Amino acid sequence: MNSRTNLPMTPSLTTRLPAVGTTVFTRMSMLAAQAGAVNLGQGFPDFGCERSLITAVNDAMQADFNQYPMMSGAPVLRQAIVAKIAAIYGCEYNVDSEITVTSGATQALTTAILCCVHPGDEVIVIEPVYDSYVPAITLAGGVPVSVEMEVGADGYSVPWSKVAAAVNSKTRLIIINTPHNPTSTVLRAPDMQALSDIVRGTGVLILSDEVYEHMVYDGHRHESVSRYPDLAARAFVVSSFGKTYHVTGWKIGYVAAPAPLMAEFRKVHQYNVFSVNTPMQHGIASYMADPRPYLELPAFYQRKRDLFREGLKNTRFELLPADGTYFQCVRYDQISTRTEAEFAEWLTTEIKVAAIPVSAFYQQGKESGIVRFCFAKKDETLALALERLGKV
Repeated sequence: MNSRTNLPMTPSLTTRLPAVGTTVFTRMSMLAAQAGAVNLGQGFPDFGCERSLITAVNDAMQADFNQYPMMSGAPVLRQAIVAKIAAIYGCEYNVDSEITVTSGATQALTTAILCCVHPGDEVIVIEPVYDSYVPAITLAGGVPVSVEMEVGADGYSVPWSKVAAAVNSKTRLIIINTPHNPTSTVLRAPDMQALSDIVRGTGVLILSDEVYEHMVYDGHRHESVSRYPDLAARAFVVSSFGKTYHVTGWKIGYVAAPAPLMAEFRKVHQYNVFSVNTPMQHGIASYMADPRPYLELPAFYQRKRDLFREGLKNTRFELLPADGTYFQCVRYDQISTRTEAEFAEWLTTEIKVAAIPVSAFYQQGKESGIVRFCFAKKDETLALALERLGKV
């Protein structure tokens, strides 16, 4: 066997993503494993999905739904998606031309950006921002334009006047995320009205990341872009079965968009993944016949949120509002003067609870003295984490 040191030299290449390294989620999860820490960093459940969902996928395999599906997704699943959106948000998408099943939400987001952003186009992103947006904009040759959320005693909010000021003739796309990762902020009706006012009369498109759509708490509703005809007419709306059904490893999501936008989306989609796991599509379609799993999800996660917040109430952490998602942000300035990355590493190695520094969600690494925990965990996992955090 040849040693790698004896092989011919590998040619060098110029990176397409010079600012990108290993993600903070991967680094913190590796550190958590090495330290034996409770991992409240990376955002995925440590509990299983409903067994009936797995049975539905197995049944689809046994029924020989094992070959390539249609590029746009299995018709039965697209029909289920159309029915769900119409029932909840009152928007009727065309099953043939306006829904595409994707290999997870990140692929959907990247494909949407690649299909509409050209070199030199500006894309407004609202920071802190999920880490896949900016690299995708860079790959498309676009220019990310950041608008920072404001944060105070009542949590984070979008300064829409600053978003409006950032729009110009080069603006191609505005990306929004509600419920928002990492801040747990939920956009309300006035926010959607402000966005409508900004884009009215322009050619600006919207990419709405709504993967946590079924995790909105305290009796509030999710304000999907699909509820607002003026916004839906210019928007790609992205959601995730992985988040909704506790199967993040399945990597299945979908996009809803008007037919002219979807036609361009599919041109890119067919050449980066073409199609998505067939039996899982049929299994999910069957499982969706009962809406209770997603209709009951707010109560399911609100109980975990409340349990986690109650456990932190008497600590030195300052709780920020958590109106949606399965994340809880906390200030730690009464505990430490460390940077967010340093504090998250200290929590992981010394307290044995992993968190994510919110500074990682800013292009320039803004320090706010805030870290993010994920409470999508078994009750016993949360109890162990809370016991440890109570000693900080």
